[in-house]
Amino acid sequence: MKNITAVYFSPTGGTKKACMALASAMSQDVKEVDLCTSDWEWTFGPGDVVIVGMPVFGGRIPGFAAEKLKHCRGNGAVAVTAAVYGNRAFEDALLELDDCLKAQGFRIAAGTALLAEHSMVGDIASGRPDEQDMEDIRSFALQEEGWQEPQVPGNRPYRDWKQMPVVPVTNDSCTACGRCAKLCPAGAIPLDAPGTTKADQCILCMRCVSVCPTRARSLPAPALLMLEQKLSPVRDIRRENELFL
Repeated sequence: MKNITAVYFSPTGGTKKACMALASAMSQDVKEVDLCTSDWEWTFGPGDVVIVGMPVFGGRIPGFAAEKLKHCRGNGAVAVTAAVYGNRAFEDALLELDDCLKAQGFRIAAGTALLAEHSMVGDIASGRPDEQDMEDIRSFALQEEGWQEPQVPGNRPYRDWKQMPVVPVTNDSCTACGRCAKLCPAGAIPLDAPGTTKADQCILCMRCVSVCPTRARSLPAPALLMLEQKLSPVRDIRRENELFL
């Protein structure tokens, strides 16, 4: 299949890995658009197929990422959507992603709910997508015929969700290298003070934690403990990837 583009918002890498597995199963020549770093306008057309991957935050797609999607103009391009979640639930995220893309002029051909390691509690869905996931995702590869908009799970209005009122903290191993500040998609970490975080701009995407070379950043211990307790019921459950046609 030609003219395949993978568009993803993947602060910690899991969404990119799952999204690229799906795109690569459909074509050996895949262009990439990383919404964490791109502020350009991207214009597609009826001859394009776009794989769009978003992480799930509290059963929704991140509001910051939804705004980034407004930089993509569909003009009748076909979209295959992927809500990538950390083993709890994807709830309204896939429906919301489809709605966002339709508003940008895309035609939705299929939707997927894919697994990736939880961005905050790493032992939830640890190591996913793993090889079995990759095989599942490759089996989802779609043929360029008979596409029609799928019915996907979710509700309108979308579920109410509020970000935890915390930001990552820095410990004594911080070398002030500035890598977290340079790679923060929301610009919430000052270049001249990389040991700090602007609470009013942080989207709690955990990118700063994942890219720190000295592991100097983490969630505050009380917040992490609360999350571990909340997610404990799904710790030993293996969710499966899903395809909606």
